[in-house]
Amino acid sequence: MGLAGEPGAGKSTAAAELVDLLPAARVLPMDGFHLPQAELTQLGRRERMGAPDTFDVDGFVALLERLRDLHNSGAPVLAPGFDRRVEEPVPGQLALTPELRCIVVEGNYLLLDQGGWQRVAPLLDLTVGVVLDEATRLERLLARHVAFGKTPEAARAWALGPDQANAELIAPTLARADHLLAAG
Repeated sequence: MGLAGEPGAGKSTAAAELVDLLPAARVLPMDGFHLPQAELTQLGRRERMGAPDTFDVDGFVALLERLRDLHNSGAPVLAPGFDRRVEEPVPGQLALTPELRCIVVEGNYLLLDQGGWQRVAPLLDLTVGVVLDEATRLERLLARHVAFGKTPEAARAWALGPDQANAELIAPTLARADHLLAAG
């Protein structure tokens, strides 16, 4: 299952709440596939971190393909996590084990149809677009950025700059979801 939505729409919260309700379920955040900051700097993309081309989409797709056979593998599949405090992926942080019955993938670009991302949705059994009114989404996004160390001014600049550009790219993709969920 995949939960897609704009930055700050409530994907992580919805995924965590869903996993709490389902037996043998685990969240897999797409954020673990951010390219490391050193690589983003080298590529000239650091100031756009979070854009579609700042992720390892090939690695993400490869992991999703491996997870399709998780029950038959008999071995855990390791996935990267993400540390928001330092804005870096953490290799091997998540162990996805064969006894899991449901993996809830959450991320911005699960329904994007370009840049390699078009390979993601077919690997998900169900897709849900998480939507939230713009004012609340921006308020939550600003609070999250501040909570993880940005000054209020830097949080606002990032939320209205790169995050908003990404939100504008993501919003039309949500129509491709099997279902829409109004976050609250």
